[in-house]
Amino acid sequence: MDAISVIRTKRDRGRLDDAQIDWVVDAYTRGEVADEQMSALAMAILLNGMDRAEIARWTAAMIASGERMDFSALPRPTADKHSTGGVGDKITLPLAPLVAACGAAVPQLSGRGLGHTGGTLDKLESVPGWRASLSNEEMLDVLREVGAVICAAGEGLAPADRRLYALRDVTGTVEAIPLIASSIMSKKIAEGTGALVLDVKVGSGAFMKNLGDARELARTMVGLGTDHGVRTVALLTDMSTPLGLTAGNALEVRESVEVLAGGGPADVVELTLALAREMLDAAGLADADPARALADGSAMDHWRRMITAQGGDPDAPLPTARERHTVTAASSGVLTGLDAYAVGVAAWRLGAGRARKEDPVQAGAGVELHAKPGDRVTAGAPLLTLHTDTPERFDYALRALADGAVEIAGTPGAASHEPPPLILDRIA
Repeated sequence: MDAISVIRTKRDRGRLDDAQIDWVVDAYTRGEVADEQMSALAMAILLNGMDRAEIARWTAAMIASGERMDFSALPRPTADKHSTGGVGDKITLPLAPLVAACGAAVPQLSGRGLGHTGGTLDKLESVPGWRASLSNEEMLDVLREVGAVICAAGEGLAPADRRLYALRDVTGTVEAIPLIASSIMSKKIAEGTGALVLDVKVGSGAFMKNLGDARELARTMVGLGTDHGVRTVALLTDMSTPLGLTAGNALEVRESVEVLAGGGPADVVELTLALAREMLDAAGLADADPARALADGSAMDHWRRMITAQGGDPDAPLPTARERHTVTAASSGVLTGLDAYAVGVAAWRLGAGRARKEDPVQAGAGVELHAKPGDRVTAGAPLLTLHTDTPERFDYALRALADGAVEIAGTPGAASHEPPPLILDRIA
């Protein structure tokens, strides 16, 4: 078999058979297929698509490129969650200990931020002493002891995806839904969880900008999970406005702790509870009440134990940025729009995010929101506070917030409709 024949098949709108898929994924992982050849195949897949059987086989081949984890020895059912990424999306932080407090084990393998979307590991690393990298044995120990772990995926998990992901990023093929779905699901299936809930973001701050594309991606991923024996459900959730009142690293940890303490922004609490209920139901624990676990302090207890088990100090002060700049409302009225993408880019430019995976991030950098769409604002009142250690970044961040990022009723171009509901659809 050779790469050219595989490329030609998909270029000419043909269907790749199992042998072709198995060979090309394995050969690329081993270096026998060159980057330029896989780039051509990825572009052909972007343009001509794959059917469900092709995507399932492609995902299976990526899983087979590395190790599979096994949690069958745990005394609890396992459930995991994956978000396609957004702005202020700190949900994993309160969600994992909350679901653990209700009786499930949560093996949450997470990643770092890139561009305008934040990364769970970057956020948690603002907690003094906390470690993202755990061995498989350490991960199992934390799951046995606490019931929840949030850590980085090991090098042996779906190595084919790691190579292909980097290639897609530089060849304009990131948007290929078959490749997005197989990338996410190969890692989640190899992780070994019994149930998976997907949070597919929709809107300006999300990768999927419209509901149709988001539904297609969600259906594809749910189908992949089902085909591989993982009980999978997807919620489509709005990302036109940032989640909560913070976008950053330590800022979002602080807000997550507020949620675990029984407070926090209403939208963060709503989505945390909705995803918790889906995870518990998928794990066979539908009678558990996550709202009670938030109210009685058991979720907070599991958070503290989880942080401590990974070397962190849950009582240590979180980092704060050295410099702040306040953005005020230009007029009085009702805030009708606060663009998630613009806020995410501003946080990134302040130092909360990175342009390349090897770039450092500032723990205290980010954006704090003082109002959300639907709130009444007064001219001159604080609307946003920008946080950074490097004040020369303020001008660059402020440029991201210009040109319609903030809309107040009564100003030219202001939206007149109500903000969309947080949960837009459910696919199972």
